Amino acid sequence: MPIPSTVTMTPSPTMVGSVTPPGDKSISHRALLLSALGEGTSTINGLSPGADVQATKTIIEQLGAFTAEAKNGFLEVTGGRLRLHASMEPLDCGNSGTTMRLLMGVLSGIEGTHRLVGDASLTLRPMDRVAQPLREMGAIITGRSEQEFPPLEIIGAALQGIEFTTKMASAQVKSAILLAGLFASGTTVLHELIETRPHTEEMMAAAGASISEERSNGGKSITLHPSTLQARHWEVPGDPSNAAFWVVAGLLAERGEVHIRHIYSGSTRVGFLSVLERMGGAIERVSSDDFSVDLIIKTAALGGTTIESREIPSLDEIPILAVAAAGSEGVTRFHDAEELRVKESDRFTLTMALAESLGATSWAEGNTLCIEGIGSPRNFLSFDFDCHHDHRLAMAAAIAGRVGNGGVIHGFTSISTNYPSFLDHMDQFQ
Repeated sequence: MPIPSTVTMTPSPTMVGSVTPPGDKSISHRALLLSALGEGTSTINGLSPGADVQATKTIIEQLGAFTAEAKNGFLEVTGGRLRLHASMEPLDCGNSGTTMRLLMGVLSGIEGTHRLVGDASLTLRPMDRVAQPLREMGAIITGRSEQEFPPLEIIGAALQGIEFTTKMASAQVKSAILLAGLFASGTTVLHELIETRPHTEEMMAAAGASISEERSNGGKSITLHPSTLQARHWEVPGDPSNAAFWVVAGLLAERGEVHIRHIYSGSTRVGFLSVLERMGGAIERVSSDDFSVDLIIKTAALGGTTIESREIPSLDEIPILAVAAAGSEGVTRFHDAEELRVKESDRFTLTMALAESLGATSWAEGNTLCIEGIGSPRNFLSFDFDCHHDHRLAMAAAIAGRVGNGGVIHGFTSISTNYPSFLDHMDQFQ
């Protein structure tokens, strides 16, 4: 069923049921790219069904990788460096900043001229943070203005390893440098002052890359030598950023119990759970295996807290945490949230607008986003909210309408980029 542009949420005080979120989007992107670079045929189970990941899949096919659906439901990807070549057609990243930024690293080492394009939203997102270190490696990248807005032209070149310290907590910048480092001569050394999601380096190691890491003082240093990757099987666990919507729904519901199955459990991705527990959330973690966890969520009264950016490095969970803050007692502060301004929308301003549409008070203290809650979602106003085609704001608003007093959300089709089955999963709860 097509996803409607405008959705009216009917309030329901009960959230009882279970859900398995779709495959992790970040891991899905990397599984596709590393499979395209790996020598031989890889298999992927649990790939995210969203349009963002489908954009990455289409692009690796344009570059020469072969994909096929196996009888067991796995996706088979036959890759290898000699298979990959420049495409005659533009490489359309759609709305996916992850697709574009990671591909910048891959394409910098593939001979030929590559053109990366995206939708209207993506063309307003700066790519200079990735282009600058890649140029230090010898990459030839041209975009619009000094901030390198898309479309981008990349000419494959001979690359040289560098030593680089990231200026912001960005797994995308790190990943682009490491992907380019696979092609480079010499060693690439990357220093993170704040550790970000480790999927790229972990998955590179699993595919046979010569890579090592060392942690210190909350950061990490990664050393990569030029490497040829091998084909392998990838299991993609559920996306914790998508699970966050159901966690907050379970906490804010008037009655109920929410079970969430098989989500990725790495510490850099589930910091939002500790934040919600600090706010008073009742969250039980049940170990599923080495890489995933099941959650049991029960209704709880929440209070405000202060949230440091290192607790949720990607900031992806801030819109739904803002809904939790709006339904809490007291003030919640999100420190160092300026990166929200260059997401799929100006997510900083729109998150404040969402909180205010629910009846909460919101303001900015420099780059700190502040929300004073109204004590309970039963006090939420019925709202009319334009999410400006930002999927995380759309889903956060949907949860607010469900556990509060309803509302109308415009631009809801944006959820197709990430979680197209979101409304179907919501209908599973009684």
